[in-house]
Amino acid sequence: MKKQIDNVNQLDVASAVFESIHTVMHLYRSQQLAAVRAGEQGITHMESRVLSFFSHRQGSTLSDLVQHSGRDKAQMTRLIRRLRDDGFLEAQEDALDRRNIRLQLSPAGALLHRQIKESAAPVLQAAIKGLSAEQSRELVALLTIVKDNLER
Repeated sequence: MKKQIDNVNQLDVASAVFESIHTVMHLYRSQQLAAVRAGEQGITHMESRVLSFFSHRQGSTLSDLVQHSGRDKAQMTRLIRRLRDDGFLEAQEDALDRRNIRLQLSPAGALLHRQIKESAAPVLQAAIKGLSAEQSRELVALLTIVKDNLER
């Protein structure tokens, strides 16, 4: 007799995994947002995410941000314009292709990003409390597999 694959239970497991991921991210974002508001940095959650993106990827373009975030280009354009107007992002023409504008944090943007990270650090520590270093590494490895599966 041919072995049957139990798709129903696999779907239930997949649903449970993603429900857990969703719940964790919702709790993290709401607590992170509360921490940012408590620090009174005066920016939105999405603006803080844009600052974080450019802190890790100095010299990236709007297109890089759109591809990474999966957000609408017009929305990201408005966010970048606001962050540039507020002095948190600096723009520079690409030396090889003048149509591209490379963005990076200004000194004020770098300071603000550091303040946001510091205010959110207790949330991160609370989230992994009780996990050993090995468990944390294993969790990162497992989530990387899930991410890679979705990017295929």
